[in-house]
Amino acid sequence: MGGHETFAQIVREFYRGVAGDPELRALYPEEDLGPAEDRLRMFLEQYWGGPKTYSELRGHPRLRMRHVDFAVTPSQRDRWLRHMLAAVETVDLDPQADAALRDYLHRAADMLVNTPELD
Repeated sequence: MGGHETFAQIVREFYRGVAGDPELRALYPEEDLGPAEDRLRMFLEQYWGGPKTYSELRGHPRLRMRHVDFAVTPSQRDRWLRHMLAAVETVDLDPQADAALRDYLHRAADMLVNTPELD
């Protein structure tokens, strides 16, 4: 998938987008996005076959469980995906890796929706 530098670039660019998106930023309780950036980078590195640092520091990922306390709506999912896919555009992945990553991101984002849109 490209290793540490690839994921560091993707996650850095993703959180730049989050920082400028008030609706999505509301899902991140920490004032400093740096720790969230570190966690996501470590998670993605581990998921895609890199070091097990995420699990060593935080335990099993349990993606749904870790996000259950956050009300994630379909529009927030869409905003998350928009920023994440834009971040993926900033790296040069081979077509097969790019497709696999995008597929995973869509599936993960869909899985975390737990709240209907509020009118």
